[in-house]
Amino acid sequence: MSYGMTSDLLNDVLPMSSNSTTVHNHTQKIAQRLENQMQDEAIMYIQGCEREWADLPMPDMPLTVGIDGGYIRERDAKKRKAGMCEVIVGKSIPYDSKGKCFAYVSGDERPKRRLYDLLKSQGLQNNQSITFLSDGGENVRNLQLHLSPQAEHLLDWFHITMRITVIRQMMKGLQPHTDMWFTPDEMHSQMERVKWFLWHGNCYQALRILHMLREPLEIFFDEKNKYGKTWKNVHELIIYIENNRPLIPNYGERHRHGERISTGFIESAVNQVISKRFAKKQQMRWTRQGAHYLLQIRVKVINEDLQAAFRDWYPDFKVDSKEVANVA
Repeated sequence: MSYGMTSDLLNDVLPMSSNSTTVHNHTQKIAQRLENQMQDEAIMYIQGCEREWADLPMPDMPLTVGIDGGYIRERDAKKRKAGMCEVIVGKSIPYDSKGKCFAYVSGDERPKRRLYDLLKSQGLQNNQSITFLSDGGENVRNLQLHLSPQAEHLLDWFHITMRITVIRQMMKGLQPHTDMWFTPDEMHSQMERVKWFLWHGNCYQALRILHMLREPLEIFFDEKNKYGKTWKNVHELIIYIENNRPLIPNYGERHRHGERISTGFIESAVNQVISKRFAKKQQMRWTRQGAHYLLQIRVKVINEDLQAAFRDWYPDFKVDSKEVANVA
């Protein structure tokens, strides 16, 4: 709900008088207090040596972390100009328990600390396996580094297939051209081979076919027609695969063994954290600080950690979940 709707609800159910500004200010103060408790960023979070890790207790089952991004409407507090601001959202899922989320506005000074603290709250040890799934963006790749010696970094299969699907749909709309030695149908079938090779982790063969498809499209690279757009998408896919080649495993083998290959679970987390309050049906524009602070409160509520924070600040603060349920 918006700050104004929250204020109206509080005035209806509680013996108090408040307005949207009061609710906003208190929310920002709580978020600022949470931020002040967080330690500073560090370059390396892996501590100790392999001999010490071997002496640790038997670790839990592997953790799976998905990281993705979204966008919200940004407002410059001084110039009052509208734009878009990137928000990074992640979710860590243990093997047999509930997952937890984290989020921050792009440009945050302590992104790794947020992720590291989240993993430690789930009992991460240096001898425990952890799998990171992401879309391969540079800012996301850097976020994952130096957090765990047993980390495995993978490119999300969903983002690969999304790019391939777009190219195949564009090739369906192409008309035969005299300067092309591939027909649109042949190009479409070759893209199916690209998908098959990538599914089995064979980047060499996938890139060989993509280069073969890009070559006849070179004559259209500076045109704005369907051929030019197809060339651009094929070219970008080649760069995408080359940049993320070390992160592409044998997806088929992982799938047969019941291991995660896609960040479908993080897509729902992005909708839960961002879209419901910041984008969908919400026409507000946000300053970076205001959005960042509200995100910290939101993930604390989703993770069910906000009550614990209040108990640390106010030892006499007690909430019986059964009593709350009865009142509700």
